[in-house]
Amino acid sequence: MASDTVVIGRVGKSHGLDGSFVVEGASESRELFATGAKLIVEGEEATVVGSKQARGRPVVRLDRRVARGAALEVPRSALAPTGDDEYYVFQLVGLEVSEEGRGVLGTVTDVSPGVANDVLELDSGLLLPMVEECVLSVDLDAGKIVVAAGFADAG
Repeated sequence: MASDTVVIGRVGKSHGLDGSFVVEGASESRELFATGAKLIVEGEEATVVGSKQARGRPVVRLDRRVARGAALEVPRSALAPTGDDEYYVFQLVGLEVSEEGRGVLGTVTDVSPGVANDVLELDSGLLLPMVEECVLSVDLDAGKIVVAAGFADAG
């Protein structure tokens, strides 16, 4: 069963003396860290009472102290809907990846940002580019991704 919340970052190192901290692994949706936003930390709601950027990363202060490394979560319902052919990482992790005409290559363990495009990381060690030429279809309901032949052999 899918969780009702999604991790959008983690409590990082302190930033200043007022309780602010850098958000590690932050979601690209900066509005999730805006002043007044509600987050779930260690199972309890917390409100962002201060928000700024430092070196391109969000720095926030919550209405209570939280432990470093704690997950920052939001309800799935707080996420903006995705467009056609757009997916959140949490939607792709756990999907089975098959190569067209050859069979199963593995299961998605993560999606990491690459220089030119995002990269699907599989439990088999394979790295596949998230580009139209490689990813032929994504079926969230069936839990499957089909990729074009040849990409698994590259590299």
